This record gives sequence, C-alpha cells and structure tokens, in this order.
Amino acid sequence: MALDSVTLRSLLAELRPLLLGLRVDKATQAEKDEVCLHLRGPGLSRRLLLNASAAAARLHLTERVKKSPAAAPMFCMVLRKYLEGARITDLSQGGAGGRNWERVAVLTAENYNERGDRQPYLLYLEIMGKHSNLILVDAISGLILDGLRRYSRQVSRYREVLPGRPYIFPPAQDKANVSLDESPEAETFARRLLAGGTECLARDALLREFAGVSPELAREICLRAGLDADAAVDALGLVDYRRLRQEYGCFFAPEPPATDARVYYEAAESGPPLAFSFIPYLQYGRWRGVRQPSLNAALETYYYGREQFHHMEATRGSLRKVTRDQMERLLKKSHIYEKSLAQAEKDLVSRRRGELLTAYIYALQPGAKEAVLADYNEPGAPEVVVALDPRLNAVQNAQRYFRQYAKARSVLSTNRPLLAAAQAEVEYLRTLRLSVDQAATPEELGEVYLELAEQGFIAGKQNERKQEAGKQGKGAGKRGRGGRSPKTAPPASRPHVYLSATGHTIIVGRNNRQNDRMTWKQAQSRDMWLHVKDIPGSHVIIPLAEGQEFPDDRTLLDGAALAVYFSQARGSSHVPVDYTHVRQIKKPGGARPGMVVYEQNWSLFITPAEEDIKRLLAAET
Repeated sequence: MALDSVTLRSLLAELRPLLLGLRVDKATQAEKDEVCLHLRGPGLSRRLLLNASAAAARLHLTERVKKSPAAAPMFCMVLRKYLEGARITDLSQGGAGGRNWERVAVLTAENYNERGDRQPYLLYLEIMGKHSNLILVDAISGLILDGLRRYSRQVSRYREVLPGRPYIFPPAQDKANVSLDESPEAETFARRLLAGGTECLARDALLREFAGVSPELAREICLRAGLDADAAVDALGLVDYRRLRQEYGCFFAPEPPATDARVYYEAAESGPPLAFSFIPYLQYGRWRGVRQPSLNAALETYYYGREQFHHMEATRGSLRKVTRDQMERLLKKSHIYEKSLAQAEKDLVSRRRGELLTAYIYALQPGAKEAVLADYNEPGAPEVVVALDPRLNAVQNAQRYFRQYAKARSVLSTNRPLLAAAQAEVEYLRTLRLSVDQAATPEELGEVYLELAEQGFIAGKQNERKQEAGKQGKGAGKRGRGGRSPKTAPPASRPHVYLSATGHTIIVGRNNRQNDRMTWKQAQSRDMWLHVKDIPGSHVIIPLAEGQEFPDDRTLLDGAALAVYFSQARGSSHVPVDYTHVRQIKKPGGARPGMVVYEQNWSLFITPAEEDIKRLLAAET
C-alpha cells in the first residue's frame, strides 16, 4: 500500500507540531534509499526517517536505529554540510501553484550559510513510486544542492536533478485539483466523472479525474457512498452522485478528519501487515484491524512489519536451501551405501563358492570358465554353477572368492554404521527444516541458524565460531587495558503458550533449542510431555499441579492437536501422538538438540479439527 495524498496530509498535520523548532543534530544514511535525521530539542530527541524507495517511500518518526556504513554516501555528506545544526521551521505538502494534493512532503530548515547569514533550505521528499526521490534545494536561489537520485536530460526530458540545476516540481497530471475548485455541485461532479466515457467504473473515474485520489481511496469513497466497488458511472443516478460528492468532500475537506489509525492483518493467520489507514476503511473489513496510537505509529508498524517479514522470508529461504542441499547430499550418500551393502550381501555367498572350489580342487580342469559342483551344504546336494577365471588355477580361483567374501564382510561392517548415521542425519535435518518452516520470529530463525552452524551444516561457520570462542576464552577474565570481555549470547527465544478450551496452559516449542529448554530446564518432572510418534515435530508441555497426574481430557486433546499441527503430520488424519510425564524422558549421551528417548508412554490417535486449531491459535498468550 502506498502513502496517498490524503493520508500524507493527515500524517504531516500530526508530525508538524512534533518537529517544528527541533534542530538537526546528525544525518545518517543506513540504506541506499533511506535517510534518517536525528533531531534534538529541549529535553527530547527524535529520529525522522525519510525513505525514497520505489515500494516503501514515506516519512515518519522512528525508534529503531540501523547501523550506518563506515563511509557515509555522498548525499548524506551533503545533508550534513547544509542541515546539521539547522532548525526546522515548516513541514508542508505539495508545492506552488495550488498543487497541495501532490504526494510531496517539504521540510523547511534554517541554517547559517558560508557567509554566516541565516538561510532556509528545502528538503523535498517526492513519493512517486519508482520515481521517488529526496532532493535538497537552496530556498533562496531555487537551485538543487543534491539529490538522492540524480537525473540528467538523457534520463528525463522534463527536468534534471543535478547539483546546480533549478528545482522543477514534478510534472502535473491532467486532473482537477480540489484546492482550485469552489466545492463543485453534484451535477458538475457527475460531468467530470462521465468525461471519460459512460462505461467507465466509478472508482476508475474518480482516480482519473481528481488529483490526490489513490486506487484505495477511490474504492473507499464508492463503498462509503453505498455503491458497489465495480459500479459503472452510467448506472448512477443523481442521488448516487450526491453521495459520492459528499464522501469525496469528507476526505478533501479544508481540515483533515480526526485520525483513528489502523494496521490490518489477516484475520486468523500470522503474516505481514496488509494495509494501513488513517481512519477505519470499509474495504478492509474482512481483515483484522489493530488500532494504533497515531498515524505515525501505524506507518512504522506497517513498514517495519513488512520489512521484518520479507527479511525473515529471505533468511528462511536461505536456511531451507541449506537443509535441502544437505539432505540431498546425505540421500545420495545413503543411496551409495545401500547399493554397496546390497552388493556385499550378494557377495557373502563367495565364501561357500571358495569352499566348494577347495573341496573339489582335484576335479577342476585348467582353463575352464565354470565348474558344476554338488553343494554338500544343502539338503540333496544340488548342483551349483561356479564361475571361474580361466587365467587362474583352482587354488587361485578359490582364493579370489575368499577375497570377495572378506571384502563383502568389510563393506557390511563399515557401511552399515555409515548408512545408519546418514539416515539419522537426514532425520535430524528434517527436524531442522520443520523448525525453519515454523519459526515465527527472527530470534527463532537465528537459533536455527546457530544450530546449523554448530552442527557443521553451514560451510565455514563452525570453524569461525570455534576460533571466535577460542579468542574469547583466551581473553576471559581480563580487565582494564587490553582486556575484552566476551560478547554476550543473543537472547533466547521464548516458546509459544496457548490456552486450552478449559483455560489450561499448553507450551509448544518451535525449534530444537526451545524444545530442549522447555523439557530440561523449564518443565517439572510431573508435567505432561507430548510428541507426534516417529515424526519430526514440536515438544508440547502441559504443566500439572502438585499431585495432579493427568490433565483434563479436553486439555490433553488440545495439546495433542497442537503437537500434530506443529509437526510434519500437519493436515494428516488419525495421527499417533505419544504422551508421558517429563520424568520418563531421557536424553542419550551425545544426542543432538531436540533428540530424546522414552520407554513408558501412552498413545492416542487424533485428527485435529480445523475449528479447534483456529481456537487454539487465537488463544495464544
């Protein structure tokens, strides 16, 4: 969702009293398309983010701090030269000529120039999709000092964005600017909507004819006027046009409507924010709207949520590729082991053939290619055809078979453990892949990454961690000059907690580290432990009170449903779930994270109902 003109007006009205009079303490540029102005005032400090990217151009105050590059980009250096120490005197929308519904925010700041005189500078944030830009202009001369993106005549025939060139406002669209109209009546409003043809949709006509109208706003105006979003203009009557004009006027009134900001999410599923609005929008009624304390907070929640989601998905994709590549490698090794073991099983008969050749050595003819011998080890002594190498004598042929037998035994004794280890690695990687898929926070993904690195599945990372640990170990305990304390470990992620239908707590781990912490450090020995049988999945803990042996049936079934949902058996029916007390769980020596064994348990078979899963997910605390 883009920041349209109407929303920008409400945002600037909200930000203006918060920014006026503040001084620019520092300018930073952590991202290619993003600048942050660090502002200070009496007893307060604020950070104003200005983003000119194609998909997320906006401005708002932020509490988040991003790491800046070691060398500041050129545009950032220009901002520091002209704006550091400047006092903000105005924050407005649009430009000259009454074009106050453009998606352009203008920050005015006064600072001393090279001659020591106070001079205003204009920082234009142009929110225009792929053409978005951030331009610093000398307010007196009207010349550009620099732009985040520079355009020459070869790129844009309308204007140049280069230092020393005059600043020209973005080209105007051929639309009616409401600030130039004296409240057009419904008939005039209707004629404008009909100008593009009678078969045009009403929302498309609003978008085409009037400045400041975005696709979302055009649809909202139609819905608030009681019209279908796909209503054609020729199907409307005068009453419909009056309603459209009335709702249009509500958004474009001289004073912006009172802000009641929302951020919208999918109703039942976790995921990124889908939209935001400065007042509740009817078109987003099917989504879950979360009220925000301010429009500024709504923008930060929306854009940071989407940024975090896309970053998580990129990380998730990388970790999925690691687990997939490692599994493919191990499956190829397993196939090679299985093939060699199958051949070795066949070659075990070589011992009997060697023994037969030794027993019938007197009957073998030199240069023969095969010998038909009676197998005295089998009932009835059936005849067996034994292949011979004509270049070898009888003793050498027998020794060849004994060597094949010895090789087969060696292959079996060596490759069976290797095959078992490879298969165990594949099963372990399946648990890690499930952890990657189920991770709900960056911290949970980070724990999976660390586990992959510690287990050596990410090339080079294990050695780097060992070397870093060695460096920290050598410096441990050193204080004062030359001593560096070891870096603190990242905070551990927390397992997810749900409430059963009877209000009982159910704790679910989303990765191996969470599972280990839950089972071995947080759970009591009397608590109930659940896991899907022989399938990678989450550990589920149902805390029990002192003296309580089992939870109520509804809580047990809800715990089993969550165990199935957070496993590879999600979506399956009649899934076996083992449950036992935590005191029955054991961890073998040297076992990897998340791996446990147990002998005494109960089992139940369950097909989780969709409504039960939705109820449990909605009851997460």
